[in-house]
Amino acid sequence: MNGKLITILGPTASGKTALAAHLAARLGNAEIISGDSRQVYRGMDIGTGKDLADYTVEGKDIPYHLIDICEAGEKYNLFRFQQDFRVAYDDILSRNCQPILCGGTGLYIESVLKGYKMEAVPENPELREQLKDCSLQELKRILEGYKTLHNVTDLDTPKRAIRAIEIQAYYREHGTLTRDFPAIDSIILGVSIDRELRRKRISERLRHRLEQEDMVGEVCRLLERVPADDLIYYGLEYKYLTLYCLGRLSYDEMVDKLEIAIHQFAKRQMTWFRGMERRGFTIHWIESTLPLEERVEKALRLLAIA
Repeated sequence: MNGKLITILGPTASGKTALAAHLAARLGNAEIISGDSRQVYRGMDIGTGKDLADYTVEGKDIPYHLIDICEAGEKYNLFRFQQDFRVAYDDILSRNCQPILCGGTGLYIESVLKGYKMEAVPENPELREQLKDCSLQELKRILEGYKTLHNVTDLDTPKRAIRAIEIQAYYREHGTLTRDFPAIDSIILGVSIDRELRRKRISERLRHRLEQEDMVGEVCRLLERVPADDLIYYGLEYKYLTLYCLGRLSYDEMVDKLEIAIHQFAKRQMTWFRGMERRGFTIHWIESTLPLEERVEKALRLLAIA
């Protein structure tokens, strides 16, 4: 590949991390850069599906980057990811190693492949004061005045909605994107999974994490040092398990609501990836039901002709 970036993407529960790690092992000098917006947080392991054991292949540890790089409770964002990605990417290339970008956060992945940088948006105390007494429904109407709402997690809490409005107001005044570094040429491998199989895997994985991996305990421990609103801000597992730990949801309510939310999240991921194809990216899809070794071989064949 001569250092050309390899990107592996796919929805949650598709097996993309295992594919990336085994491909890296076969290539011999490859390192993985995580393209996941929540795996950056230390202590948020089970809920974000870090699956760090996947990075050990036949006794060999595959180097990875942008995992466990900040504290739970911080507000990591696209701007920081782009900066951190570039540092990791340049470092890997400087050592004549092969970078592999792997993740499911489509916005993060697309932003670095296109070479765009979004500015860091400062807080706007005056705007926050104006919005502090608005209901979530009122905040939704205000946000809809700025953009089409694709990211429904912006409306998880009033705090998150106000931040989303703050960002959109800033971009309306200052513009959004600037080209900060050249677009990165990458061969993109996508892990495809049938909708019903994806739903089955998500449901099975959720129950395993709750019953076998103590995901409830992870969130309870986080609540000892992270404010509840900050955990709810992260959405999905951390939103619903926090509400359960606080007694606002029963266990069964938590499981039902969380399961639905993860299914919806996976659907939005695939919508983003299909949108990338419409925007000019070529994604070479590999079927997730193939045995892992066959998926790796297919990936290698695709790389050979890239």
